[in-house]
Amino acid sequence: MMRIFRLATAVVALGVGLPLVSSAQDTLPLKHTGKPTTAAITAADAMTRLYIFADDSMMGRRAGTPGDMKGTSYIEREVRRMGLVPAGDNGTFFQAVPLYNRSLDFGSKLSADDTPLTAGDDYLPLPPEGTGRSLNGVQVVYVGNSADTTTLSPRSVAAGKAVMFSGPTGPASRRYPNAVAYLIVRPDPTLGQVRAFIQGTSQHLRSPADSTPVAMSIIIPASKASSLLGIPLENARPGTVGRTLRGAITYKAEDMPGRNVVAIIPGSDAKLKNQYVAIGAHSDHEGIRRQGPLDHDSVRAYNKEAARIYIARTGELPGFPGSGLTPAERATIKLNLDSIRAIRPARLDSIYNGADDDGSGSVGMLEVAEKFAGARVKPKRSLLFVWHTAEESGLFGSHHFTDYPTVPRDSIVAQINIDMMGRGQATDAPGGGPNYLQLLGSRRLSTEYGDLIEEVNKLPSNNFKFDYSFDANGHPQQYYCRSDHYEYARWGIPIVFMGTGGHTDYHQVTDEPQYINYPHLAKIASFVADVAEKVANRDQRLVVDKAKPDPKGQCVQ
Repeated sequence: MMRIFRLATAVVALGVGLPLVSSAQDTLPLKHTGKPTTAAITAADAMTRLYIFADDSMMGRRAGTPGDMKGTSYIEREVRRMGLVPAGDNGTFFQAVPLYNRSLDFGSKLSADDTPLTAGDDYLPLPPEGTGRSLNGVQVVYVGNSADTTTLSPRSVAAGKAVMFSGPTGPASRRYPNAVAYLIVRPDPTLGQVRAFIQGTSQHLRSPADSTPVAMSIIIPASKASSLLGIPLENARPGTVGRTLRGAITYKAEDMPGRNVVAIIPGSDAKLKNQYVAIGAHSDHEGIRRQGPLDHDSVRAYNKEAARIYIARTGELPGFPGSGLTPAERATIKLNLDSIRAIRPARLDSIYNGADDDGSGSVGMLEVAEKFAGARVKPKRSLLFVWHTAEESGLFGSHHFTDYPTVPRDSIVAQINIDMMGRGQATDAPGGGPNYLQLLGSRRLSTEYGDLIEEVNKLPSNNFKFDYSFDANGHPQQYYCRSDHYEYARWGIPIVFMGTGGHTDYHQVTDEPQYINYPHLAKIASFVADVAEKVANRDQRLVVDKAKPDPKGQCVQ
């Protein structure tokens, strides 16, 4: 699942204290049999597939990289072996997705009046979704602290200016939509993650929007604000006019093409086979850790202890592993790794394997595809399988597929998105258990769809305990907007998201196959197959009885 805040990182602390008690699952990697998979959906088959798909040799499957090519090649070989029909470009199973990486040009020439400004030191620009508006000849104006809207400068002062402010970004950007740029003042000690972020690359999807002028967001260290204002920041008042910017912030771009894998199991009914039930997951993950390797076991031990402390205080899992603790709570974490070291030596790890996110969904889809491929009687409607790339970069693979679908868009009657379906136990998150399953969006467009899913769940083989809590309007985790299903929903296609939720290995180098609950994964895959078959065999399409989003608008949960 795409991060809601991509600058977050895990903090690893080692110390001396009580021995760390670890389960066998934590310390003894499970082994798969390597036997050929079968048409039945089984835990053993899912394990065999995932140990291949989330192996270190896949290099974390970052979209547009050789690891991504290897991962999608594995999926393509599997669906071709099963006999599915290719539904990508030019009779292949692949749909090209035009990705590119963008990186800051640290040689950018920018000054405030005659004072040169250095990228990465005097200013830290966040990569824009489009082309940044020209800064040459633009005047800086300080408008105040956006947390106190009663003292902010009037809207009129920002038109055509580079607006400088402290406080949260959202209120200021909404208040000053006509600004050329947003200069966001932050305390110097808080900028370590931002500096690391701008030194890397950001991935984007080529589209007509690339040439759309947008206001750039630029972080300004508090110690450097005077360089742009001409006076100390503490002397500035709302409405203070600063210096004039000269030059430009420039970026370098490199094509990193990705690809979706698209395959079809044709329906058995002559009248309905041209309609599709889409099943999706994302094949990509985070690649290789840019900052270098970490000690796998200490990362996992620290994040588990941090989660325990956070859950004890809030009753909820933190939004990102290792986050949400107070400095005092962090200081209490003391780990002794002797119990693990007695079993195996320290191992450095730099690969984000993405076994759960979303290796579990990707291999779960292969299990579903193999079940239907081997069935004597196929569903009436066709089944459309799409393994989307670049979900982690911004839902780019699913956005491209739904903008340029390889089947008529209005022929897709429903979509099932499975993202992170390999965990969900009580040891992973509060409320978890053997029948735990999160659902999102099942009634946001079609009441009928939600009712059908509940009906299918009544089968004795299913009997899941649904968690709808993350589907609430305005939920702070924003799951509805953070995975591939939304790209279908924005076009009015009924969707459902299925997953087992976050855990202490989310977006960590520790998200590996040995920590997956394979019986749970297989049970969810069977449920996905049951729902898909039920929708595919209906006489009529699902009724869309809720308002459709604006397909070009911003997702709102």
